[in-house]
Amino acid sequence: MSSKILKIAHFYPDLLNLYGDFGNILALKKRAEWRGIEVEIVNIHLKSTRTNNDSEKHTELNSCDIAFIGGGQDKQQMAVAEDFLAKKADILEAVETGMPFLAVCGGYQLLGKYYETSEGEQISGLNILDVLTKAQKRDSGKKQNRLIGNVVADLHFPLKLAQYLNLKLSEYRSETKNCFNLKTVVGFENHSGQTFIEENSKTKPFAKVKTGFGNNGEDGFEGAYYKNLIGTYLHGSLLPKNPHLVDELLYQALKRRNIFLDAKEWLIPNDTLEAEAHERALSLR
Repeated sequence: MSSKILKIAHFYPDLLNLYGDFGNILALKKRAEWRGIEVEIVNIHLKSTRTNNDSEKHTELNSCDIAFIGGGQDKQQMAVAEDFLAKKADILEAVETGMPFLAVCGGYQLLGKYYETSEGEQISGLNILDVLTKAQKRDSGKKQNRLIGNVVADLHFPLKLAQYLNLKLSEYRSETKNCFNLKTVVGFENHSGQTFIEENSKTKPFAKVKTGFGNNGEDGFEGAYYKNLIGTYLHGSLLPKNPHLVDELLYQALKRRNIFLDAKEWLIPNDTLEAEAHERALSLR
């Protein structure tokens, strides 16, 4: 058995799984296994809630190395919101200690201050990301406007693995094509909520939109990040379309466990198809 094992926490897989978001889990698992790393998926389902003052730990998350939460409709978000909020202490501890955490769409919104539905109902978030979200109001029976379509954006989230590999390339040259130096991110968005990042906060934009709407269709930003927590509206699935982001999450997860792979191990996959797929996605409108 490999001594390198990563556990991935998947929050509410039965409720928050729009537009193939489970593909993000598969991408993490496969690219880890290519490097000889065993992966265990820990599904965290809806449970009875507890107050934030309860000191009892949720061992499922505390034993994990990467966390993921996907998107859902308002109904599903409301169903998990109280349970998710009850886990705030554990989630905050994980984030503050550098655990990679990817949150897509509804999951992204729940990590902010609050989400206000189109009917004006406010759903409290975990207030870990300094963002707030408001759904567009329904106007006299007219069809609700949505921010929908393909997205191309320039990454603002720092890729530390790329920095490391660029320093090591003189020691190891690969004849295969790799994606670690990509500086763009591609995906698909479909949301009515408009998310805004508070100014002068610890939370920074994940990317700058070149094609698409992003957080709100106004300021040009897509997603948000704090430490290794990434919130984004990009489905598609995000990680299979952006292998450089997969590897960054794996790199940070291993680093947090004091496990370090050399450049040769990181450059094992032949990413020719992935690189070509990403390049093709850059031309989508």
